Amino acid sequence: MAASALLLTTPGAALAANNSSSSSKSANAKTSGTKAAKAGGSRASAKEARGAKAGSGASKTQLQAKGKRSAVAADNASATRPARKTARTAAPLQEASGAEARLIGVYELFGRGKTREALAKAQTLVRDHPNFQLAQLVYGDLLAAQVPPSNAMPDTAGIARLRGNPAMVELHEESRRRLQALRERPPAGTVPSQFLTLSTRSRFAIAVDASRSRLYLFENSDKGLKLVADYYISVGKSGTDKAVEGDARTPLGVYYITSSLDPRSLKDFYGAGALPINYPNPYDVRRGKTGSGIWLHGTPPQQFARAPLASDGCVVMANPDLKQLLRKVQIGATPVVTARSLQWISQPQAEKETKKFADSITAWKDARASGNEAQLKKFYLPDFQRASRKPVDADAVLRDELTYAQGKRVQIKDTSYLHWRDTEDTMVATFGEVFEGEKNGRTRRQYWLRQGGEWKLFHEEILG
Repeated sequence: MAASALLLTTPGAALAANNSSSSSKSANAKTSGTKAAKAGGSRASAKEARGAKAGSGASKTQLQAKGKRSAVAADNASATRPARKTARTAAPLQEASGAEARLIGVYELFGRGKTREALAKAQTLVRDHPNFQLAQLVYGDLLAAQVPPSNAMPDTAGIARLRGNPAMVELHEESRRRLQALRERPPAGTVPSQFLTLSTRSRFAIAVDASRSRLYLFENSDKGLKLVADYYISVGKSGTDKAVEGDARTPLGVYYITSSLDPRSLKDFYGAGALPINYPNPYDVRRGKTGSGIWLHGTPPQQFARAPLASDGCVVMANPDLKQLLRKVQIGATPVVTARSLQWISQPQAEKETKKFADSITAWKDARASGNEAQLKKFYLPDFQRASRKPVDADAVLRDELTYAQGKRVQIKDTSYLHWRDTEDTMVATFGEVFEGEKNGRTRRQYWLRQGGEWKLFHEEILG
């Protein structure tokens, strides 16, 4: 029976916790646990309060069931040793910061059988973050674990009801995903496969893995990308791969932060602020996708975090985490990758893919400089458009490019190549160009599509 958040997320640890707590003689632990869960729930929404209260009751019932089998389990040494070994040899958890790190510390202590220490840390956590519903549930579980096992038969009907309680299901899934993401760390020295190369003008980059409910923040320097933080997030109620307005899905693709909205101009629902992204991007538009208003934003004051699938399509973070992000992003320069599941590649792999595409950029640049219109035209799809107040077609762009670049030597710099592959293979290329003898030039963002083994341009934006 998986009604308790702790029993669900630390398999095998429950017996150790039971044994370590059996010497406790605190007669009023059950009453204290119930009061704590109710107190925490009263500060949250009514639904979340019911979930926290239900969690405490579930823990007691499970521990009673465990107690009935404790004599058999105690005699079975092979049952206890693997559980403790698993707790000791589990992959190291990330050194996260803030409330989540403290919650994970509680899990670790519980997994090692140090229930009382876990309880003390959980108590200070819910005191400091009374709106953290999952922490309230865990605290209630730990309080209930102080009650000596009973020989009473478990309330199987009650457990069945709790397992079907939507609030409990959401809290359990949140707990599972937090632990999964922190145990299954990205391999050292790797980056998401979309980040082939990133200009140092982009000081940070963001990647969202919906399958792990995780947002990864990278710092960028001349030494490359470095993972500096990651955070639990929520996505759309209906999952990912947004296609139409109102489908409650989070879009998948390569985007950029377009603005930062002042929280004073927003409803409390959005928490500490909001960072809109450029959905639908030109690739989305090309495929007929619709919708708007996709943001990275916070949570209401009474809610620390939301369920993994809870938004209308936005990416939602706890307010303390969002505040950290707000200090780092750059409008128009911070890329945001949203993926169903991130694939991680090594730096040599990224460099190899970069070289393949960079050759196409070089060939496009050389065709411009040569003044050969027929050769240059090969790089453009027939429906190519350049973004402007009035869309500019491919023929007009060709004439502009030949006039602009013919016979001149140009330097391409500050390149960013972001690779997106789903049913098609695309690249978002951002770079600056300066002609010899000039101080200023254009900054371009181009969208390329691979067709028949060759890269073709289908959209371009002149950024400056």
